[in-house]
Amino acid sequence: MKRIVEVFTAGCPLCSPVVELVKSTACSSCDIITHNLTETEAGNPALRRARLLGVQTLPAVAVNGTLLACCQGGGITKEALEAAGIGQAA
Repeated sequence: MKRIVEVFTAGCPLCSPVVELVKSTACSSCDIITHNLTETEAGNPALRRARLLGVQTLPAVAVNGTLLACCQGGGITKEALEAAGIGQAA
């Protein structure tokens, strides 16, 4: 079973290291989807997905449809990603 890892970004210098951290932590059981929330097209599906998951700050990471606790106020760390199962075979 694959783990779906969604990274929500603004395409900014603060977000890039988080995208790289997720990619370097992930394993073959992880499918990584990067959502750039700066795209302004009408009905941007990334914006709808972010709202659905309760993303309030960027960058943010969700695993299997659940926003990580570290993304609800604190910073994203390798430890928080690993605690969510990223980098571990499913």
